[in-house]
Amino acid sequence: MADKKLKVKLVRSAVCSVKKDQTATCRAMGLRKIGDCVELPDNPSVRGMIFKVKHLVAVEEN
Repeated sequence: MADKKLKVKLVRSAVCSVKKDQTATCRAMGLRKIGDCVELPDNPSVRGMIFKVKHLVAVEEN
């Protein structure tokens, strides 16, 4: 599981009409603007962050 990666893309704004903790979660993942993509390790902590902002991001498994 350690060698797997998740590609996460911000598809909706994390500034307007979302809670501050959701905005902070997006920033902690490295997502700043709509269209930003990051590759993160597939582990339970990252999965939890994605679950918290699942309505703002698109996820692809590599």
